[in-house]
Amino acid sequence: MDKVKPSTLPGFMELLPEEQILFNKMMDIIRKHYEENGFLPIDTPVLEKTEVLLAKGGGETEKQIYRFTKGDTDMSMRFDLTVPLARYTVEHFSDLNFPFKRYQISKVYRGERAQRGRFREFYQCDIDAIGNGKLSLVNDAQMPVIICGIFKDLKLGNFKVHINNRKILKGFFENLGAKKEEEILRTIDKLDKIGMGKMVEELKDQGLKEEEIEKILEFLQIQGKNSEKISALKSLKIENEKFKEGIEELSQVLEYIEAFGVSEENIEVDLKIARGLDYYTGTVYETFLTGHEDVGSVCSGGRYDNLAEYYTDLKLPGVGISIGLSRLFFKLMEKNLIQAENKSLVDLIVIPMEGFLTEGIRLVKTLKEKGIKAIIYSEEGKIGKKFKYADKLNIPYSLALGENEIKTGLYPLKNMKTSDQEELSIEEICQKLK
Repeated sequence: MDKVKPSTLPGFMELLPEEQILFNKMMDIIRKHYEENGFLPIDTPVLEKTEVLLAKGGGETEKQIYRFTKGDTDMSMRFDLTVPLARYTVEHFSDLNFPFKRYQISKVYRGERAQRGRFREFYQCDIDAIGNGKLSLVNDAQMPVIICGIFKDLKLGNFKVHINNRKILKGFFENLGAKKEEEILRTIDKLDKIGMGKMVEELKDQGLKEEEIEKILEFLQIQGKNSEKISALKSLKIENEKFKEGIEELSQVLEYIEAFGVSEENIEVDLKIARGLDYYTGTVYETFLTGHEDVGSVCSGGRYDNLAEYYTDLKLPGVGISIGLSRLFFKLMEKNLIQAENKSLVDLIVIPMEGFLTEGIRLVKTLKEKGIKAIIYSEEGKIGKKFKYADKLNIPYSLALGENEIKTGLYPLKNMKTSDQEELSIEEICQKLK
């Protein structure tokens, strides 16, 4: 029989166990912060009706989704967690309490061109707050506050959440008399990637005059502390209601962020931040690791006026933020910015001598009852092979069990890293390992 060579599909990430332990630890930290801030877990199906996913229209989304039929059902794999949230909120509207605050940590699927750090299957860690009719700006402030708590716990060094309000940009363009607002927004949002020269070229291609482009460049280069940038925006004396509303909202969100205890060290008003997706209507965020901006944004999101306009006439405004965990993990590993500190999930391995396997099982049971994460090596082989197994699994302690240990009640606890060994009772072992 011909053997099939095992291989993974391009764009699908698999990790070795010690890497997966670190990945899960990061996920647990994210989940902990989401839950501590009152966000409730949901888990939507991987498969959705295609008509639901594409209710807004096709375009790039339709090109990227994995779509197939089974019988008469046209279905697709979710490409993000926001569209399923919209469907979920409408479908369960009468059972939910508003504002509805949910988190979801799940895999999503996009048929993009596979490349380093960009996957076709990847984890997103989303939080959203959805209002019924209206939603306080306090929620806009809470999003970056939660992210700051997560990134500090992840110990990734310095970082900044860049924040803006799309109403400021749209009002500014309206005041200029510039057309094609969405195209201009998408171009400005790419400034850090494509550079100033390329951005100017694209703006010219969009029909903007030299004078308009000059004013946009001056606007984008407003410098100073957050309060100074707000003052500079106000001093422009632009009499556009949308522009003034955006400034007021951004000022209010910054005030709430400060009240939550997050300093300007981690929050920066960035007038270039627009977010390419056109459903964002107010506050927008992008997060960057200081000194590693080439990694790109590691967390993003924003405010939208009506989450579920394609499914209901109910007005459901919301704000959300998302961590692309798979991409973040890959980039951090690639740059050696993270590594597994604890590569084992257990504290101790019991290695019984020949004829003492049953006693070893009983000892493991006793240790577990006392709160020690213990396992037993139950295979046959030379003692050296057994210790080598423990060493390769990075288990911190081992304990050899034979006739003498059973008689005396003292056990040789070996530190696998230093090779130091001491004779201890079960109680002493538990005390030491705890």
